[in-house]
Amino acid sequence: MSEIFYTYLILTKNDTLYCGYTNDIKQRYYKHLSGTGAKYTKVNKPSRLVYIESFDSKSNAMKRENEIKKLTRRDKLKIVELFNRTKNELYYKALDINKMYEQ
Repeated sequence: MSEIFYTYLILTKNDTLYCGYTNDIKQRYYKHLSGTGAKYTKVNKPSRLVYIESFDSKSNAMKRENEIKKLTRRDKLKIVELFNRTKNELYYKALDINKMYEQ
């Protein structure tokens, strides 16, 4: 069984977007919530996970992360909007991430 990697966007409480990649989205998101995920999300507290994209390799996830980081905020919000219209319910249910929002 091959490992799955994810590129993700987190909306912070001060309305900024943080982009990252991981091979364990639940654990990584929990680390962001607890303040140990990244320096950025330690200062800019996460509000919710708003975008998740899966890949079959670390290099593809990293490539997508770099692509997203180069986008304007407006373009990032467009991909978030598209994702939330199509996939988020499936991802959130499969990963059981909504329970983390209640913290």
